[in-house]
Amino acid sequence: MDSQANDALEDLRAKRESARLGGGLKRQEAIRSSGRGTARDRIGLLLDEGSFLEVDTFVTHRTDDHNMFLHQTLGDGVVTGQGTIEGRRVYCFAQDFSVHGGSMGEMHALKIAKIVEMAERAKAPLIAMWDGGGQRAQDGVNALAGTGEMLDRLVQCSGRIPMISVVLGPVVGVSALAASLSDFTILGEEHGQLFLSSPLETPEVISGEVDAAGLGGANLHASRSGIASLIADDEEDACELAATILSYLPDHNMADPPEVPTGDPTTRLNDTLQDIVPDNPNKPYDMVSVVEEVVDDGVFVELFPAYADNIIIGFARMNGSTVGVVGNQPKVLAGCLDIDASIKAARFIRTCDAFNIPLLTFEDVPGFLPGVVQEWGGIIRHGAKLLFAYAEATVPKLTLVTRKAYGGAYLAMSCKHLQSDYNVAWPTAELAVMGAEGAVNIIHRREIGAVPDEEKEGVRQRLVDEYKAKFGDPYVAARNGWLDDVIEPQESRLRLCRALNILKSKREWSPPKKHGNIPL
Repeated sequence: MDSQANDALEDLRAKRESARLGGGLKRQEAIRSSGRGTARDRIGLLLDEGSFLEVDTFVTHRTDDHNMFLHQTLGDGVVTGQGTIEGRRVYCFAQDFSVHGGSMGEMHALKIAKIVEMAERAKAPLIAMWDGGGQRAQDGVNALAGTGEMLDRLVQCSGRIPMISVVLGPVVGVSALAASLSDFTILGEEHGQLFLSSPLETPEVISGEVDAAGLGGANLHASRSGIASLIADDEEDACELAATILSYLPDHNMADPPEVPTGDPTTRLNDTLQDIVPDNPNKPYDMVSVVEEVVDDGVFVELFPAYADNIIIGFARMNGSTVGVVGNQPKVLAGCLDIDASIKAARFIRTCDAFNIPLLTFEDVPGFLPGVVQEWGGIIRHGAKLLFAYAEATVPKLTLVTRKAYGGAYLAMSCKHLQSDYNVAWPTAELAVMGAEGAVNIIHRREIGAVPDEEKEGVRQRLVDEYKAKFGDPYVAARNGWLDDVIEPQESRLRLCRALNILKSKREWSPPKKHGNIPL
């Protein structure tokens, strides 16, 4: 090799080393000493060893500001590329906090837009690792232009390829909006933060009423805003959680979810379910225990566990196939549907429908939560989202009613009338407009009021028993074809696995339209 070629090779190596160091060794070490990893550290944790193929290593910013020009950095603060997770192809990017605080300039944003577009073309999942302080002021409106293109690409990918965001540092402004466009968002417990407005500009933070963690920390977004799907203990755990979620998802919307062989037989009986529903209809029990007993190997990956916990959602498998689980939680608000629960479930249902994941619903719902706060907050509109999501879903839909299914909430929870494919109930189930006690107090209020006080309770109980026999019995719904069967609890797994196996070939046609108008 001649000297000119040697010089070119040395120059290439020097440039690659410069790109690898990002904002410099000193800044990278400062990041590591704070308990966080660099962009390349995180990609190393996420991907199979040696699988990363970087893209746009030598991209730099284009601003002619003198100070910025002196700090020109190869890569412009974000590392992008492709690799594999347990052998599956993925595209990914990680913001580099050592370069201008991970702020998003024009070329930074365009690098992300490019990798997002590459993921869509390749029909491969995208994993985004966010850690940056919003849009770069030095780039001015150019930064917004690049960010706009990035946002457009992310929106175009929605529902076409799975997108998972991992937030491992403070993410501010439009970058926070971009992170929340993903299907699932994981926040690091200690350092993961999301803010639309900078804490430095928030009056409550300035006055000391709340700190940055209280404004946009991981636990806040897990319990109050409903943005965080899961909370990670550390960066390694965050990458493992992303890989776990990905294992339930297909590569793209035209593919089927991966199947995982299981040694758990479909014929396994669920004997523990026989006595799980209390005799007292007002006594709570844990629906998660029911789900874990029915699904493969007792593995249920619950999402948003701290948000709207009167409903549970998450992924599991039945006979090796991915299912999306939605269930009322009787031990929280008696399993009533409220605003947050309706939104939480509706979004998950639409995600499952986008990626061909069958829906398995465990129903025990006494109704929508009453009250001024709910009515003024728009429970009508938000409850309609849940009903809309179930009705528009074309994937296989299976529903098991364990106890109560009352009123509008019964209709909203994947009933037969919304074209659910397989609906069964345990003998303990009651399907009615409302509970027997409430119905009797309305229908027979004059009759009850006319009897002496000492006889009221006896008359009321007789009327309640008559109402239950006439309307609350699950066989009433079964006689009308609104339940496909009434089954013994121990047969739950067997029946659901068999139905799901038959429904795998389900294809549903509907007249063409641009899209429905879900009541957002």
